[in-house]
This record gives sequence, structure tokens and C-alpha cells, in this order.
Amino acid sequence: MTMNILFFSITIKKRQLSLEDAAHQEMVEKLYEQNKDRQIFMRNFM
Repeated sequence: MTMNILFFSITIKKRQLSLEDAAHQEMVEKLYEQNKDRQIFMRNFM
């Protein structure tokens, strides 16, 4: 009888954001919200 066994170990670490990356992400989210609000306004306007 032959047994073949294979094990994997996966480690997940949370990535640390730099100050520039955090500022960029905040700006992207703000622009996304502005565009979403504009789309809602245009939908209600028509």
C-alpha cells in the first residue's frame, strides 16, 4: 500500500498602506461617491 501526502501552508498578512496610498484611496472613494450622486441626480431629473 502506498500513501502520497502533500501539505500546503498559506500565510496571509494584511498589507500596510503608505500615507500616499491611503490619500489616493480616499480621493478615489470621494470621486466615486460624487459620480454616484451625480448619476442619481440625473436619473431623478429625467
